[in-house]
Amino acid sequence: MTLPKAFVEEIESYGADCLSGLVRTLSTSSPETSIRVNRRKGAEMPDGVDRVPWCGDGFYLAERPQFTFDPALHQGLYYVQDASSMAISHAIKEITSDMRPVRYLDACAAPGGKTTAAIASLPPGSLVTANEYDYKRAAVLAENLAKWGSPDVVVTRGDTAHFSRLHECFDIIAADVPCSGEGMMRKDAEAVAQWSPALVAECVGRQREIVGNLWEALRPGGYLIYSTCTFNRHENEETVDYICDTLGGRSVDVGLLGFEGVARAIGSSNVCYRFIPGRIRGEGLFMSVIRKDGDRQASQPKTAKKPLTVLTKAGKEISPSERWLDGDFRTVMLTGRVFALPAEHARWMTDASSSLDVISAGVCVASVKGRDFIPAQELALSAALRRDTFPRCEVDYPTALSYLRRESITVDSPRGFLLLTYRGLPLGFVKNLGNRANNLYPSSWRVLSQNAPDAVPDIIKSL
Repeated sequence: MTLPKAFVEEIESYGADCLSGLVRTLSTSSPETSIRVNRRKGAEMPDGVDRVPWCGDGFYLAERPQFTFDPALHQGLYYVQDASSMAISHAIKEITSDMRPVRYLDACAAPGGKTTAAIASLPPGSLVTANEYDYKRAAVLAENLAKWGSPDVVVTRGDTAHFSRLHECFDIIAADVPCSGEGMMRKDAEAVAQWSPALVAECVGRQREIVGNLWEALRPGGYLIYSTCTFNRHENEETVDYICDTLGGRSVDVGLLGFEGVARAIGSSNVCYRFIPGRIRGEGLFMSVIRKDGDRQASQPKTAKKPLTVLTKAGKEISPSERWLDGDFRTVMLTGRVFALPAEHARWMTDASSSLDVISAGVCVASVKGRDFIPAQELALSAALRRDTFPRCEVDYPTALSYLRRESITVDSPRGFLLLTYRGLPLGFVKNLGNRANNLYPSSWRVLSQNAPDAVPDIIKSL
């Protein structure tokens, strides 16, 4: 691979020892593959694996398997994520070690890797809002978070300017900002082709605009986790210096320099962390944790002008969540579907809906057809699904793949809605008609790839 000359000159101009072998590494080596398990669903790491040092749930794979054909991936038992990006798990655990449940915003969240890592690391009961600007990427984000299974999540779509209206609402905000993508050059030829000094300058302006929007939504004493997947100082240390000097913040140490290979800031006195290919087993990542000046609790959004509407029928609340989910939920209608909001977060979710374009909140329970509730795929994969609510039907590997491809299948089970399971864990719903079963897997989620391996992928083990 030939890297852009201007990029090489920029990196070499820093004279930093930590970057001395970077150009050679990007040009001659290949990325590693790593995954992070979902312990809430009972997933465990196999014995004898190489663990990611800064993430207790992550480990490296010797080679990259065909993940698409592993039902466990679609069941949300693990997430494929670069090891460097898993560092957010460590950062969150450090800054929340003495916190109660918090409100957390992932402002540039798609496809969802850092969001799912945050969910696994935050204090239990924390509320996570995940936002994405692009419509298609927001749909992928919602799908991946639904598979992860946490009910304490809101997915929104839109510009970060919308969050400036939620004045001082969040305890922690993660901003993995759009960047020039230098950290992806080893794995993505397009990142090399699109790079230019002009792109870097454009990204710097956009990053500072995003941070300015988010700063308004961060409570005094709250934390901004700023990150990029690039190497240049303009998008990294210089932007952190700008945040601290102009907006009123202070970088804090979350201990990542204690891990072998993680490098410190270049040309800045602020605490920053650089994950550099060749020094660590992962791709390029820059991160800094910045505490906003002041100290007080996050505020509640102003009451929504048009809040989410609680479903009623004949004066009584329609609550399939009472039958289908473990926990206390409030049932609402959103985008033509029924959602169950965790009761402790329901007010915040409804109030925030006046300022944000909410596309998913809590657990998508069902769609409504006439008087019937059609159970949703998101319900099947939710960690809050009440066991034995629906009749279960265990399927083998070929049937599981057919289901994930949204093909017709036949099951030997009672008529009606069935929850298919694979290796004892939920896979999704069908409606069994006797001679055939209507496949209820979402068409937009279906597996399109063919040529599945003969052997079942055994990437993780589960309880």
